[in-house]
Amino acid sequence: MEAKKRHSLKGNNRKTIQSVRKIHRFSTLVLFLFLLIIGISGIILGWKKNSAEIIMPHTYEGTSSDLSQWLSLDSIYTIASRAIADSVSPDLLVELDRIDVRKEKGVAKVVFLRHHWEVQVDGATGTILHTGKRRSDLFEDIHDGSIIDNLVGTPNDEFKLIYTSLMGIALITFTITGLWMYLANGNRKSQKKKRIRS
Repeated sequence: MEAKKRHSLKGNNRKTIQSVRKIHRFSTLVLFLFLLIIGISGIILGWKKNSAEIIMPHTYEGTSSDLSQWLSLDSIYTIASRAIADSVSPDLLVELDRIDVRKEKGVAKVVFLRHHWEVQVDGATGTILHTGKRRSDLFEDIHDGSIIDNLVGTPNDEFKLIYTSLMGIALITFTITGLWMYLANGNRKSQKKKRIRS
């Protein structure tokens, strides 16, 4: 009787392990490209501040961290827009993405939509400190899938939400199924050793 129970338990274990392996393999085949993209873009983003300004410009320093001495954000944006037209191209759109104020460094980073150019402006004097391409923003868009929302023009980041949710679920699935297979494999090996000893 006990031998039958053991045999049926082994059969159930085998079926479970086979099912887990199928889930693991199928998920890998379907999501391989997306996970590769996430991995590569994640490595690039991890190095963005240590890339000799290839991925993202350094933050330059202005003259004053006292905001009461600063120009208005509207003036800073106008200065940055002129700088883009003069030093990069007069044909580039100067639609504002954001102004990243670094009070402690006395600088405002004006970042433009679409082309990811950035102009760093001294908050107090309006001097252009640096003009550079923020490739990190493009890699962030690739990493989280929002590049598709930008291309298609979805209003509420629908693709990004679906994409990041699916990739998160996939990574959790890989972790659980991978651990399950590892533990099941280790358990089988230890049982074989016990049988050999006995």
